[in-house]
Amino acid sequence: MGYRAHVVTQPPSNAAPSKQPITVLFDRVLVQVAQAEGERRSRAGILIPATAQMARRLMWAETVAVGPHVRAVKAGDQVLFNPEDRFEVEVQGEEYVILRERDIHAVASERIDGGTGLYL
Repeated sequence: MGYRAHVVTQPPSNAAPSKQPITVLFDRVLVQVAQAEGERRSRAGILIPATAQMARRLMWAETVAVGPHVRAVKAGDQVLFNPEDRFEVEVQGEEYVILRERDIHAVASERIDGGTGLYL
């Protein structure tokens, strides 16, 4: 069953904000990309500015919610995906990305599912 995320919607009048549940459908995965902290350094110590774009580089994000037909990913997992194959959405000022499960290249999780033996 899919994970339900609760968001606050705009109230119709002066009433207090109410929470409305959101259900992720089918094979979709809702992830949140960590905010870049500006400049970063390469392993060799080269300073890379925040505005630099790297061609064809995959990104990691944390899974927030999954649809009922997603089999390999759970909420809280780190997933690797192509940033060009995504749909962005903003909910209450927070940026999220919606992906299809088939667009995810790798999953890093605390669960032991008989993986490849690689650790992040």
